[in-house]
Amino acid sequence: MRGITFEIKNEYGKFLSDILSNIINPSWYWSVGPGESYKKEKGTLGSELFLPSVILNGQSFLEYISTDEYYLIFTDLKAFPNIEEVVEIKSYEEFLKSTCELALLIIDSCYVSIFSKDESTIHKLFERATNSHYTNIKYITNENDTHTSLTVWG
Repeated sequence: MRGITFEIKNEYGKFLSDILSNIINPSWYWSVGPGESYKKEKGTLGSELFLPSVILNGQSFLEYISTDEYYLIFTDLKAFPNIEEVVEIKSYEEFLKSTCELALLIIDSCYVSIFSKDESTIHKLFERATNSHYTNIKYITNENDTHTSLTVWG
């Protein structure tokens, strides 16, 4: 069991908060990879939700994802227990070797993949996705994983 994949609606929302709140560890540090995510301002795309290549503590990350609506086009987020252990992760093998606890990728505004080392977290995320009425929800396993990288540009 590697993670889950599902589809969200291609629209403004608070999808990251909807997906992750009360499931993730609030003490994690979040590495923001290159991507395109924008705040909703005056009914349209505004400033960037995240600055690229930044590391956010858990409280700042939770504020970013739960305060205002936003539009996610390409999103690459990785969670680590300690800021000193944050490293770039491009593959599932690198994910396994690192201390990274969770990797979340959104591609083309609606395709979500979440990888976790904790199977109970994967099951909680699956249940959350189901209860949130997302579509095409599937577990990612060793047998069906088609990801060639754990980045949005790879």
